[in-house]
Amino acid sequence: MGAGISRTKNKSEKNQQGRLLPSPAVQTPQVSPLQHPVPSPLSSIPERCVTLYHRHLSEKEKDVSTGRLRTLRAPGDPAGRHERGGLPRPHTQSASNSMEYEVKDVESPVEQAESHPKETCFSINRSNFILENTGKIQSLYDIDPTTLGSGTYGSVSRAVRRSTGMQRAVKTISKSQVKSIERFRREIDIMKSLDHPNVVKLFETFEDHRNIYLVMELCEGGELFDRIIAEGHFTEKRAALLMRQVFSAVNYLHSNHIMHRDLKPENFLFLSSARDSPLKIIDFGLSCRFKPGEFVSTKAGTPYYVAPQVLEGRYDFRCDAWSLGVILYILLCGFPPFYGDTDAEVLAQVKAGSYSFAGPEWRRVSDEGKDLIRKLLKINPDERLQVDDALHHPWIMSLAQSSQNVPLPVTLMANLKGFRAQNRLKKAALTVIAQHMTDSDIDHLRKIFISLDVDNSGTLSVQEVAEGLKRLGWTEIPPDLQAIMEEVDSDKSGHIDYTEFIAATMDRKLYMKEDVCWAAFRVFDLDGNGKISQDELRQVLGMPNVQGAVGTETISALLKEVDLNGDGEIDFEEFMHMMRKRTPGEIQREREFKKKSGKL
Repeated sequence: MGAGISRTKNKSEKNQQGRLLPSPAVQTPQVSPLQHPVPSPLSSIPERCVTLYHRHLSEKEKDVSTGRLRTLRAPGDPAGRHERGGLPRPHTQSASNSMEYEVKDVESPVEQAESHPKETCFSINRSNFILENTGKIQSLYDIDPTTLGSGTYGSVSRAVRRSTGMQRAVKTISKSQVKSIERFRREIDIMKSLDHPNVVKLFETFEDHRNIYLVMELCEGGELFDRIIAEGHFTEKRAALLMRQVFSAVNYLHSNHIMHRDLKPENFLFLSSARDSPLKIIDFGLSCRFKPGEFVSTKAGTPYYVAPQVLEGRYDFRCDAWSLGVILYILLCGFPPFYGDTDAEVLAQVKAGSYSFAGPEWRRVSDEGKDLIRKLLKINPDERLQVDDALHHPWIMSLAQSSQNVPLPVTLMANLKGFRAQNRLKKAALTVIAQHMTDSDIDHLRKIFISLDVDNSGTLSVQEVAEGLKRLGWTEIPPDLQAIMEEVDSDKSGHIDYTEFIAATMDRKLYMKEDVCWAAFRVFDLDGNGKISQDELRQVLGMPNVQGAVGTETISALLKEVDLNGDGEIDFEEFMHMMRKRTPGEIQREREFKKKSGKL
């Protein structure tokens, strides 16, 4: 399954011969892949909120000039006129508007935790299709010279993939401005492993002698921060719907042993300007892998949202739950719970856990909403409500349950059965195509996935699929559903990831576009000569068991299934023939469907 990390066991990204950037887990600042007239605080990382350079803050707190120019209003300031209150927002490319703590050159052992490869039979891992290219990005993308945001390490621009016309956000990182490239490689490694409807997608990377380029999903709906600024505060219903997405995404991170460490409204983007647009987590520059039961010492985060244990230098993934409590508080009233004229004052309140529900804004907020905030903002992490439990809190359950009435397309089960019967290269190609589909193309399938994901893990079990189909009105559950789901589980992780579900359920009309298939073909055609060789298949599939005589035989058999002219390579015409070809079962089901609908 595309996530690349098991919920019970970390999985490492596999090095790919001939690829750029051997991907050790690294930690990196992230620039917002967002079109925005005012550069995001993300674009100023590490100045704004990378690992807090405030020298030895645990020993002595120092004040920093925050230059707060664009803010949320302060408590008791309905017009938002308090010049220094609220949350800082830079208006220049190099503004440094948050406290930063000192970064250690050597991370704690927990932060160096690598994911572990899972030995399986032939499998398809989505992360292997996020290519790390050494060619010029300009040969494939038209990049808009107007930047969407700029920061210390680079900028973000809109780009268009020439072969498909798909719009992307390209983050350009200047190597000359980076002290440790390994930190950026860790961010890339983490982003490659993530596969969730509410996590921004990384499509591919490029590197030349000057820059590293991250090609990402383009989010044009603005930051959650900006919607708070524009609307003041949200109704409980709307806040709950947003927080359910946030809790689900962060729960997914934690189940994959990743803590974010910099959760705040600026790091959540709306995909579009639509009121019901999906919300996406971005900026994994401070994220790190963790081992359950162990603690992290490196201080990281942003003062308004940082947990007390982070300031003490001994914390774990539960620091994220505290940050989400702060975000929920802001959504419901429009100002932060921990407030001060200086960052030192803010941090003093954070350490004391000093906040209140005073003021007219809180009179209309239910007791259940306040209860959830209190449980997330417990100073003692052992008493703090964790993200998976927050998803089942009465406030979320009553106001933001996932839709139980998502209509199922009549072709859903037929598509699942058809995917099971496809050859392995076509399954891999469908996975590539699903990864690159825009949310607008697959919006209905996204909603079905979310409705089936009852435990909010970001993945599906066979039981969830069976029970969900019954709940959504499916009367005939196929007796071989277990076997079908095992085939949909392309990376053999034991559960169905988001991209795997999309790959197995999307209709032919979505993936049978020649430009879409050409883009998928290019993923396998590493040298760009118009043909896929046996060695290229081995590199792209990137599986540990595809080695030696057995591995060579496996890849050779895979190639022969598609190589019609027997020249030992797959050209685009042969690739398209594979994509068009229907299995006997597909043909039979299509006839039955037409017969039932009166078209035969």
